[in-house]
Amino acid sequence: MENNLNPAHCPAMDTIALIGGRWKVVILHVLSKHARRFGEISVRVPSISRKVLTEQLKELEADGLISRKQYNELPRKVEYALTEYGESLCPLLAYIAAWTKESVHTRLN
Repeated sequence: MENNLNPAHCPAMDTIALIGGRWKVVILHVLSKHARRFGEISVRVPSISRKVLTEQLKELEADGLISRKQYNELPRKVEYALTEYGESLCPLLAYIAAWTKESVHTRLN
């Protein structure tokens, strides 16, 4: 029996869809060392609008990559942090970053 693979559905495509978008990898990187408040993330990613940052955070939370913790205090305090699932992506993202640097260096020479 022939093994018919659907190239549109492979595990790597699922991962790319999960972290796809212009800002998700950047946000994950910002959260990779510490939990951060919205304003802290915004300062570290100055090119992103507040609206888009809010949307991306909601998507990352819905996908289980980050958690959102709201404190009962005034002024309102909300922190975002990587979940264990999100942390499991960090080595992969570091590998992709290293591969990209090497690839660019190789292509330029």
